[in-house]
Amino acid sequence: MNDFKIAERDDAVSALPRALRVSAALSWRTLVILGAVYVLGLVLGQIYVVVIPVAIAMLLSALLAPLVAGLARRGVPRALATALVLIGGLAVVGGVLTFVISAFIDGFPDLQRQVIASLTALKTQLAESPLQINDAQIDNYLQQAQDWLQANQAMLTSGALSTAGTFGNFLTGLVLALFTLIYFLHDGRGVWLFVIKLAPKHVRAKVDRAGCRGFESLVGYVRATAMVAVVDALGIGLGLVILGVPLAIPLAALVFLGGFVPIVGAVASGSVAVLVALVTKGWVTALIVVGVVLLVQQLEGNVLQPLLLGRAVQLHALAVVLAISIGAVVSGIVGALLAVPLVAVLNASIRSLVDEDEPEPEVPLEPAPDEPADPPEDKEPEPTADR
Repeated sequence: MNDFKIAERDDAVSALPRALRVSAALSWRTLVILGAVYVLGLVLGQIYVVVIPVAIAMLLSALLAPLVAGLARRGVPRALATALVLIGGLAVVGGVLTFVISAFIDGFPDLQRQVIASLTALKTQLAESPLQINDAQIDNYLQQAQDWLQANQAMLTSGALSTAGTFGNFLTGLVLALFTLIYFLHDGRGVWLFVIKLAPKHVRAKVDRAGCRGFESLVGYVRATAMVAVVDALGIGLGLVILGVPLAIPLAALVFLGGFVPIVGAVASGSVAVLVALVTKGWVTALIVVGVVLLVQQLEGNVLQPLLLGRAVQLHALAVVLAISIGAVVSGIVGALLAVPLVAVLNASIRSLVDEDEPEPEVPLEPAPDEPADPPEDKEPEPTADR
């Protein structure tokens, strides 16, 4: 028994094929990342009332921060520059909304008369069509719809109460977004330097560079999207005015707002314009409006999107569509609005982190004003000649 020797066992890892080892390593790392993303999504879902206003404030800061920085470079105090930009932005938004609402109110009576006339003509066409749908059948359908509304009154009432609660959350989020936007514009750099203190010291410069690249991509995205939305609104709005479609100005404003959701928003807002044209002017005008919308969409997709958004965010069109689809499935309209800028920021930041050849920032990280600089590390004394 003393002479018995146990042979050394082969290492199980080395006995496995290399392809299997690499696949297993990638698999468990992917599962860990997906699990972390899932948990992060659950946490963000619980605090969406805070997350969404902060995200919207970040988008607005990307649009307004260059204006504040420009005023600050010309000698205007940062606080005064922030106040001027905010007041000017609120004045512009308030003026646009006032104009759109006034135009809608002024054009609503004419729209109502044209809708009634269109419905009357539709009844006549249905009665003369091969379907032979008379007024009694139409009145029966309307009565069924009224009975359904009465039967589901409780459900609709609870939905209205839920909408009232959502409106309260909207007001809270609006105040939070405005408050956060003020801080981002006035001291965004200080906020970012505070955040990157969570990273180890030896990688803070690289994380700072990645964050700056991501914010630059966000600024480019917001600028390009605004320009594309303006072109869409002008093109479709001009077509509606020429064709005499009612509420052309409010519909153009709706197209402008929808333009901030790439691809999907423009299609949805254009569909509303086509529907209004169909109800008020008939199917011939509606077909012409469809042609105008398609022409503007082709201009956007083949010229503006590659020229402006392609340079700003460096994302493939397929990535944009998939990001919007996933965002819409996860968080609805808000998710579709925030998906593309989030992907753009992550794309620029990750590219900066993995790019080893990119030079480090020339300006070193500065400590916050209320925090002293880190003390120098102890170094061994250099040998001198007398030692």
